[in-house]
Amino acid sequence: MADTDTAAQPVLDLDALLASRTLLMVGGKGGVGKTTTASALAIRAADQGRKVLLVSTDPAHSLADAFNRPIGNSPTCLAPGLTALELDPDDEVEAYLDRVSAQMRRFATPDQFRELDKQLRLSRQSPGAQEAALLERISRLIDVDSRDYDLLIFDTAPTGHTLRLLSLPEVMAAWTQGLLRHSDKARKLGQVLGHLTPDKSVDSPLQDPTDHATAGLDSRSQEVADTLIARQRLFHRARRQLSDPVQTAFVFVLTPERLPILETQRAVASLTENGIPVAGAVVNRVLPDAADSAFFAARHARQQRHMEELAHALGALPRKDLPLQEDDIQGLEAIRAFAGLLGNGDH
Repeated sequence: MADTDTAAQPVLDLDALLASRTLLMVGGKGGVGKTTTASALAIRAADQGRKVLLVSTDPAHSLADAFNRPIGNSPTCLAPGLTALELDPDDEVEAYLDRVSAQMRRFATPDQFRELDKQLRLSRQSPGAQEAALLERISRLIDVDSRDYDLLIFDTAPTGHTLRLLSLPEVMAAWTQGLLRHSDKARKLGQVLGHLTPDKSVDSPLQDPTDHATAGLDSRSQEVADTLIARQRLFHRARRQLSDPVQTAFVFVLTPERLPILETQRAVASLTENGIPVAGAVVNRVLPDAADSAFFAARHARQQRHMEELAHALGALPRKDLPLQEDDIQGLEAIRAFAGLLGNGDH
């Protein structure tokens, strides 16, 4: 950029990330080109010989719009080496609660199960239900499905949603404790579940929950505890991988506008504080330097001010600037052409 000092600004090497990581999270404010960028990264990695699973957790289902074809909630091959999947939050909630119901039916008394079923019906629309269900599916994708792919790329929901997802690994145990607390017969089990609630583990998110003893439980309570501990171990394994800078990188996408800059600045600080490795940012829709009208010149001058603000807000975080495109980017070949802009070189 002619008017912006980029001499000290490190350039984000996206090809190096695609070649070296096994998990790439792409996040940012809605409407900044996050899905297009995630899709382009996935195509670029696949074209370079990696086996890629591209997963969208955004309820807007913009991944199908980007590729201009149906994708849905089951793996869909889009190109050689590239498979895509759109997680539907409502479907995930139903599947999540069905699993809970089936497991708890085995262990609960008829009276307990009637209370459980009532709580399940109420919880379908409760705050956090979608996040909890998505977290479990994402954790399973990271822990199990990643074995079948070289690289998982997540096109995450808008930033605030992503931050909530990353902070919920203990929600299932806490919720289950609430269901069982009404029963005197579950008192001992409740004591065990107390070891798995957020106030016991958020401060040490990488601590193994199986460190807590379950001695003294009857066989039915032990089975319930084992089921919950297995789920907790899944969450903790996912958290460990998300926190591993050798395997994982978080890339933010933003445009040189005030609100995306502010949101990205807050999100980078929050993820860094929570131990999630942020590799850099992709700045999308950067105007060219040439100005052929007073209107365009004014827009360019305003954007330059935002670019300077952005450089200050993100500091030394590596960055890749992408030019504003003449047309919408839709369909496999258009995304592949856009992916050509992601390679090494100048801003």
